[in-house]
This record gives sequence, C-alpha cells and structure tokens, in this order.
Amino acid sequence: MADIQSTSASSPIVVRRRDYRPPDWLVPTIDLDFSLDPARTIVRASLSVTRNGGHDRPLRLDGDELTPIEVKVDGRALGPGEWSIEQGALVIPLPGPAHQVETVVELAPEQNSKLMGLYASGGLLCTQCEAEGFRRITFFPDRPDILSRYSVRLEADQARYPILLSNGDPTEQGELPDGRHWAKWIDPFPKPCYLFALVAGDLACNSESFVTMSGRAVKLGIWVKEADLPRTSHAMQALKDSMAWDERVYGREYDLDVFNIVAVADFNFGAMENKGLNIFNSRYILADAETATDADYDGVEGVVAHEYFHNWSGNRVTCRDWFQLSLKEGFTVFRDQNFSADMGSHAVKRIEDVRVLRAAQFQEDSGPLAHPVRPESYMEISNFYTATIYNKGAELIRMIALMLGPDRFRAATDLYFERHDGEAATCEDFIRAMEEGGRIDLTQFRRWYEQAGTPRVRASLTHDPITQSVELVLEQNTPPTPGQPDKAPLAMPLRAALFDRHSGRSSGETLLMLTEEQQRFTFNGFAVAPVLSINRGFSAPVIVETSRSQADLAFLAAHDDDPFARYEAMQQLMVNALVGRVAGQEVDETAVIAAIRDTVNDPHLDSAFIAEAIRLPSEAYIGDQMVQVDPDDIHAARDALQRRVGKELEPLWRDVHARTRANGFSLSAAAKGARKLRNSALIYLVASGAVDGPTVAFSQFDEADNMTERQSALATLANDRSDEREAALDIFYNRYRDDALTLDKWFQTQAFASHPDTVDLVEELAGHPDFTLANPNRVRSLFGAFAGNQWAFHHRSGKGYRLVADCIIALDKLNPQTAARLVPPLGRWRRFDEERAALMRGELQRILSQPGLSKDVTEQVSKSVE
Repeated sequence: MADIQSTSASSPIVVRRRDYRPPDWLVPTIDLDFSLDPARTIVRASLSVTRNGGHDRPLRLDGDELTPIEVKVDGRALGPGEWSIEQGALVIPLPGPAHQVETVVELAPEQNSKLMGLYASGGLLCTQCEAEGFRRITFFPDRPDILSRYSVRLEADQARYPILLSNGDPTEQGELPDGRHWAKWIDPFPKPCYLFALVAGDLACNSESFVTMSGRAVKLGIWVKEADLPRTSHAMQALKDSMAWDERVYGREYDLDVFNIVAVADFNFGAMENKGLNIFNSRYILADAETATDADYDGVEGVVAHEYFHNWSGNRVTCRDWFQLSLKEGFTVFRDQNFSADMGSHAVKRIEDVRVLRAAQFQEDSGPLAHPVRPESYMEISNFYTATIYNKGAELIRMIALMLGPDRFRAATDLYFERHDGEAATCEDFIRAMEEGGRIDLTQFRRWYEQAGTPRVRASLTHDPITQSVELVLEQNTPPTPGQPDKAPLAMPLRAALFDRHSGRSSGETLLMLTEEQQRFTFNGFAVAPVLSINRGFSAPVIVETSRSQADLAFLAAHDDDPFARYEAMQQLMVNALVGRVAGQEVDETAVIAAIRDTVNDPHLDSAFIAEAIRLPSEAYIGDQMVQVDPDDIHAARDALQRRVGKELEPLWRDVHARTRANGFSLSAAAKGARKLRNSALIYLVASGAVDGPTVAFSQFDEADNMTERQSALATLANDRSDEREAALDIFYNRYRDDALTLDKWFQTQAFASHPDTVDLVEELAGHPDFTLANPNRVRSLFGAFAGNQWAFHHRSGKGYRLVADCIIALDKLNPQTAARLVPPLGRWRRFDEERAALMRGELQRILSQPGLSKDVTEQVSKSVE
C-alpha cells in the first residue's frame, strides 16, 4: 500500500498518502476453512497469489497476534528457514509469477478483548475486519486494493453454534461426527478482506423477502437471540425501505440471493457493511416502544440504510487505500441522510444533521486533531473514522449535488458506479465522474478534500435607497490548522434570499457561488433595506458571520420560508443573548421569549420543527462561539435563560404538555412530533421553578407507555436534587437492569445530567457492579456521555479530567480503539483558561507516559498534547 517511515525503532509507524504503491502480489481467490471454538479456533487458508509487475520482492502477508502452525507453497510444507515473521507479518521469498500458498494458524477468540478479528460476544463468535482486522484471523495482504473471491467453510459444535453464517450465498452444509456440523458459503463478487465476515451462534431469524426491480427474490434475515426477535420488525422494515429507495433514487439493485444482518452486544462501531452479512451493534437493530426512544428508532432506520447502501458505495466500488475512506463513508452518509429525510421530515432531519456536524466535526476542525476529508498521513487508521470523514465528507457530496441539480447528479453517480464497479477507487475518481457525468468543472472544489478547517464567511449587506439596490459582500477565510497554516479560497454554493420587511416575503432564492476571498453581489428593486437569509438549508458547511440585529433575526424566525434558515435565525437569536450574558453585557431577552412564544403558537408549523426551534443551544455550542470557554458562566447563563423562558411562559408550557399527551403509542410523524414537543414543554415547565414541576415530570415518567417520554422525564429529573429524581432512577434501574441496551440509558442519563454532583456520581457509577470496560456501549454510555457534559467534565477541580484519563489508561489495555475515542475532549485544552488547560494537558502527559501504550491512543494523545 504505502511505504512506511519511522524515526526510531520505538516510534509508531507513519503511513503517508504520497507513498502509495500498488500491491506487490495479488490474491485472485482465497479458500478459508474454520474449525471454530472460543478457546482454540484453527484457520486454514489457501491463497492463489500472482506477482503484480516485474519485481523480485517476497510475498508479505500481514498478521497480528497469530500463532502459525504450518506454511505450504504449491503443496509443499516449508521449513523454518524458508519463511519468517517480521513485525507480525509472514514473509515468503517466492520465485516465478504465481503460486498457491497455504497457512494454518491458531486463534483464541474468547481472549480477544480488542473486538477486532474473530472474537466472542454473548455466546456468539463473530468478526470485525475493518479497517485492519483480517490480519488477526489469517495471514493476508490486509489492504483494501486487493480484491479476492472468497470460498468459506465453517465447522463448529452444532449444539453450541447451530447457525453458521458468512459472506455471499450458502452452497452446502452437513453434519459431522462428535456433534459437529459444517456449512459452506461462496461470495461470487471480488471484495477486499475488510469486508469478510462470519458469525456462529445460537440465533433466531426474522425472515422476509424482497423482490428487486428486475424481479429477483432476495431472502432477508435478521439474526438475533430468540428473546429479541420481537424487537427486529422496525429494522426489517427499514431494510426493505432502503432496498426500494436505492433502486428508485440511484438505480442500484441488490446482487446476491440472500442478505443477512446479525446483532451482537459487543461492537466497537455502529455496524459493518460486510458483503451480504452485515454485523450490527445491537443498539442499531433492537427497538420497541418499551425500550427504544424515537431517536433510537430513527437511528436503527438510518444505520440499516447506511450499511445497505454500502453494497454499492463501498462494496461494489471500494477504496484504493484508507486515505480514500470518505469515498465510501461520506457518500454513503449523504445517501442515508437523504433516505431518512424522505422517510420523515426533510426540515427536521437537516436540523439534526447540522447539529451533529457542528457538535462533532466543527470541534474537530478547530482542534489539534483537525485533518482534511482526505488525510495525508496516519499512525493508526482506526483514528480516522471521524466526523470529518463521515459528516463533512457527506456535506461535500451535498454541495456537489446542489451545484449539479438532481438530473445531472444522477447521471454523474450512474457514471461513477458503472465506471468503477468491481474496482478500488479514489476520491479523485469520484470527482472526475461528477465532472464528466454532471458537466461541471470541479478543479477549485477539490480543495475541500485537501484542506482541513471550517471556513468562515462574513456577509455584509448595504442598501442604497437612491438606486434602490442592495450590495452583498461575502468574504471567506479558513483559519490555520495543524500542518496547514495557509488556506486557499474554496468554491462554495450559498443559497440566499432577501426578505421584504413589510410583506414578510422574499423575492426568490438565489444560489451564489463564492470562489474568491471577497466577492460582491448586487440586487435591484429594493426601496427599503431587506433582511438577509444566507446559507439557507446549510448549503455549505461553513460558519457565517453577519451583523444582523436581534430584530432582523426575530423577523426571520417568524417569516423565513426556508425551514433551516428559520431555525437558524432562532438559534442565533438565543446565542446572541447567551453570549452577551456570559460577557456581562446588559441583554434584552424579551425578543427570545417572544420568538419562542410565537413559534409555539404558529399553527402552520409542525410539532417536531417547533420543538427543534425552541430548544436552547447546548452549552458546548455556546462555548464554540467564544474565544475562551468558561463552562461555569455558560452553564449559569443558559440555566438562567431557560428558567426565565419557563417562568414567563409557564401557562403555555402547561397547555402544550397537556394537549400533546397521546392515548396510545404510534410511530407516525405526527405522534413523534407531539412527543418531542411535549418533552420540550416539560423541560421548560420544570425549569420555571414551579413547585409541582418534579411531580409533573415524575407523573410523565411513571405513566409513559413509551421510552421517549419515560427517558426524557428521567433526564429532566436527573438535573436537580429531589425525591422524585431518586425514585425515578431506582425504578428505571430495577425495571431494566437485565436489558443491557436500556441500562446504558440509565448510565448515560446520569453522566450527562446538569447536576451539581455529576462528577462524583460518575466516579461512583464507574464502580457500579453493572459497569464494565469490556463492552464499548457501556463505556460510551458513561464516560463518553460524561466527556460531552461540558459543565461537569470541566469541573474546576480537574476531577473530571482525571476520571476520563484513568478510563483511557485502563481501557487501552483491553480495547485501544474505544480508548482512543475518549481522548479528543482532553485535547481541547487550548480553548480553556490556564488553570483548566494545565490540568487537561497534565492528564494527556500522564496518559502518554504509560508503558506499552497502544498506537491508537499514542497518536491521539501525542497530537493533542503538542
């Protein structure tokens, strides 16, 4: 793949994009034979290898923690001097152009706490191979540009593992002596090894079928523990909806006879798109009203769609190397976002997606871990499964789609799929297909893939009453990021409209292409200065700075005909008030309260949008608007505004809370919107300080027939001290203590609470009998949530930093990938006061000083502490 460079024997290897080299050897076919057992699994692999080009370099097969038993070449067993192990890899000098190489290795799946390769989870044996996990199963050139056809034979104890699954289609099966059995699977489509998968276990199946647009019947299966079968219907419907949507919107048809999904309890990611055998974190499969929130239902739908869409944008067309990761992930996130929007509300989905982008990716762009959508180097590729690769990558596709329009974008994607089907492609291949299929020049646009950082756009509007014209001046600037001090102007599409102050209507929307550092745009026919609506629909992933007054923002919050722009105006109205309060300024908050009241009372708005619009910005987002973050002052300001909105509009909140109560559970858009608005009303009602606030919240908790209302009431109660808080937490725990996914909510709710003692409660919960470092979901529910709780995590004592650092150090010995994902919050120390910055940096240095630190954590910490 790429040459490797190291400054010393002990330094982590740095892989660089510029050093890419085609593989020395190709592997057209591979036959795998597994004798499965949790304590001792034997893997026999037979590889047909062919020399790629005129060179004399040996065959190098990557390996990691493998115990080699036998090595053969062309049927002859090799002696110890005929092969060697170098940095875990099997190296065999080979003459001639082609050979058959056979290896036998031994694994211990039940000891594999990294959850990469073949491992045990809840009585199952399963795999995770992306990005470099296949080398933990057998010796193989573990890189995505080697595409092979796989034949897989699985053998196991029939009573313990009655179900044996792998990629492709099943071809044969049978019974063996001593209570064992076997099954054979063949995948006719060449694929990279990161898409290999197997699952063995005692599983039940939700089976249905789907008829493709060409009339082929595909057998669908969602495999879970038998007790979980009733919670798989939503995932199955999402799968069928995804298949139909991909045919309708992109013309992509599924290509195998079966499509299987398996849910596992222990998983580092959300899910994995292995060809024909998707393996899912169970939280993205299992859902019912008793245990799943509306957000969980949406998550199941979106992730099922994402992994299915990968069949084309990731599997049939895969990545040449891991620097091209956004080729499949950014494109597929864009596809799943649009699918979810079509299944629900386009306006609300866009608001949710932008909120995630700002919370995760904008923070990433402004910190020490900033990197381009197509990175230039890495030590550990698992660290680049980031919001930049996924979410910002999706925004790049969205901009291209906007510039092309629906018909040209479809022509361009058709060209991309047809041209690169069965290949390992690059981001440049995708852009070139967009240019040729969409008839557009994207030369300047390519900079989005090369430059890190979030661009800032300054918009200034001036009105000339004599000429009745308006001049809009746009200026762009991208701040320096690590390794990139100077940035070139980007090409960005900005949707804009000008609104008449008297009629409340716009003169129509214009798509402005900003390509220079500064550009001027003139509009005529305005006797009175209009109000600017800019970056409508969040058409470009940028930070827009304007001088719009609170009155202008209130006007747009009431009149803008673009839902996202209307939401954005409301949010900016709130941010201005909150930032002003933190700065100690006299702030008039009446405009905010009036805008919230008017939005709630607007009969033309749906409940889900209202709930989003009236939601106060998070403390983390408020901090992002400031040069230096003051967690205490931000918390106090937000708490005060929330309390005032609650108190001044208390009758409104009581009315909304009462009239949005449903008689029964439904997943209709109207029902979900009503629940979202009801929960927003509850938050404001309790914040008002009303004497009966905790009682109302506890009643909702106690009487709820769905997890959405139950958990929201619990989260509201968790923020303060009250008898109702303690009672609700005890009831929730005792009710769901045997349901791991729902118990995660119990941990998460407390870790994210705005409670004065949250930091001490998290320390206590870390010692709870039900807490374990072995399960990534449980770690994320406690420490991941806590690190995202700005007020509690940044407790002035530094105790929050120490708790997370202790978790990282302990977890690194078990699961480096999950440990590394907890590092970024500590790496933002530059944004805080000197006292907090010193404490955070000290914890990073303490982590870095640990002996035997993984390269996953080493890379994240070393970049963060500099």
